[in-house]
Amino acid sequence: DRLLLGMKGSISEFELGVLRARMYEAARAKAQRGELRISVPFGYVWHRDYGLGFDPDMRLQETIRLIFARFRELGSARQVLISMIDDGVHFPRPSDGKKMVSFDWVPIRYRNVISILKNPFYAGAYVYGKSEKRTEIVDGRVRKSYGHYKPASEWAVVLKDHHEGYIGWSEYERNQELLAANAYGKAGGVKSGRGGRALLPGLISCGRCGRRLVVMYAGRGQGYPVYRCERGNLMMAQARCMSFNGFRTDAAVTREALEAVAPMAIEAALEAERMQLESEAKRRQMIEMDLQQARYEASLAERRYAACDPENRLIAAQLERSWEATLRRVETCEARLSEVQRVEPVDAVPDFTGLAQDLEATWNAPGVDMRCRQQLLRALIEDIVADVDDDARDVILTIHWHGGQHSQVRVRKPKSGEHGQRTPEEALAIMRSMATR
Repeated sequence: DRLLLGMKGSISEFELGVLRARMYEAARAKAQRGELRISVPFGYVWHRDYGLGFDPDMRLQETIRLIFARFRELGSARQVLISMIDDGVHFPRPSDGKKMVSFDWVPIRYRNVISILKNPFYAGAYVYGKSEKRTEIVDGRVRKSYGHYKPASEWAVVLKDHHEGYIGWSEYERNQELLAANAYGKAGGVKSGRGGRALLPGLISCGRCGRRLVVMYAGRGQGYPVYRCERGNLMMAQARCMSFNGFRTDAAVTREALEAVAPMAIEAALEAERMQLESEAKRRQMIEMDLQQARYEASLAERRYAACDPENRLIAAQLERSWEATLRRVETCEARLSEVQRVEPVDAVPDFTGLAQDLEATWNAPGVDMRCRQQLLRALIEDIVADVDDDARDVILTIHWHGGQHSQVRVRKPKSGEHGQRTPEEALAIMRSMATR
């Protein structure tokens, strides 16, 4: 009897393992066809009739599209967050834990931005098996941990063009490359502009070893920027490949960029004016959607308060506070909308045509900070390779423009002791000729 019961128990346990394996394989086979209804990110829902599609909430759709548009413009997830916080953009957050049934619209956070930019679902791809379960022995016991993300090359199922996406797959890949390059302290492509006093950090590389040049500041006070090939010296105690002044280099690249865009300045000004108007219209549309949502929540809170018995103060007091909070939000949205509508079109839209006629004055305008100049330069230039001609004492800059064109600029490298406060030889000659009079 003991032997029979033991064999029956072993067979039953084996059957459970077989059933579990069959269930997993069935789910995997269904996922390979793109029919397994897994949890989807914000902006998508599973429809009963035609499967995966956009969320019917237009406000949520416009918010997600705005995130991709801002990243396409700024090239940095952090800058996208800052710009959207300045515009008062909200994003939904589950109010019931992880059930994803009811939501509260709260100010957008960095994790909302980065999760949208890194999720391949928004590029129209169905992805299954992005994470894995790991089992290890800890103190003689089996411990399982979940949620360990795998690299993209190890995902179990990737079906491109599975559903309608907010962006294309090529743009998604470009976004991942740019996010990886923006990581601090990691090698990669051209990083996004981060401000400072130098124009070309993260954009200029060494023509001898291929490493990115770093910016050092020399001199008293705030100092002046110096571009150096410092990685080999720091990591392997090698001699520096090159070192040259940053102000002269930045000025030379600026002149080259302004000369390159001068023939098309008027067309670019008209395009900038169109983009400015579209940006203002998009901002006004987002505020109007916020106001519409706030008015609906206020009317819903009013109906709940009206349906409650006023004598039941334990419930009526809470409903009254909720109604007042929604009314205050309506007032805030109305004030934001009136502020946007109160701005006159003449004052809101700059004179782009006038700016195009004097590009140098536009570039050096007080309202244009270094971060904006870096972003403008990265829209034109793909990469800059620097080398030093020791015999001629020239810094050779090879500029790789977007579109495949290349140009070369030479910047004279000053001698030791030569600086900007030095009296020119022409002035000294005049002084010597006048000294005998």
